[in-house]
Amino acid sequence: MITESFAARALVSSEVLSAKAFKQWRYTMATHPAIAYSMTQHDSSLSNFRFPAWQREYEASIHESDPKKLLERIHAAEAAIFGRLQDLTRSDSPDHKAEQQAIADALSALRVLKRDKLQFPDWQTQ
Repeated sequence: MITESFAARALVSSEVLSAKAFKQWRYTMATHPAIAYSMTQHDSSLSNFRFPAWQREYEASIHESDPKKLLERIHAAEAAIFGRLQDLTRSDSPDHKAEQQAIADALSALRVLKRDKLQFPDWQTQ
């Protein structure tokens, strides 16, 4: 289970979360397990990313509270992720398993955001 101290560590760099933002974060973590899992699998501090080539854009989309900006952030994250996937396919190194799993988790979380926050259809259900 994700604790409130995790929220402070994960989402706050030098500023304090407002009560409303924290409630929204707790609601998102409780109702969107893919996002919660994704956040627990990565270092979510705003200044230290394990995979900076795409993770900054991804984190920005996860934390976007303005629905009007959310789709733009999601598209930027997806573009960064797909750019990185292209780089990984050109690489000869098999040492990218952790990043590939992180990308899969991030794409899953972005699908949840699009479905739940932007009312996109759930293409995985039949």
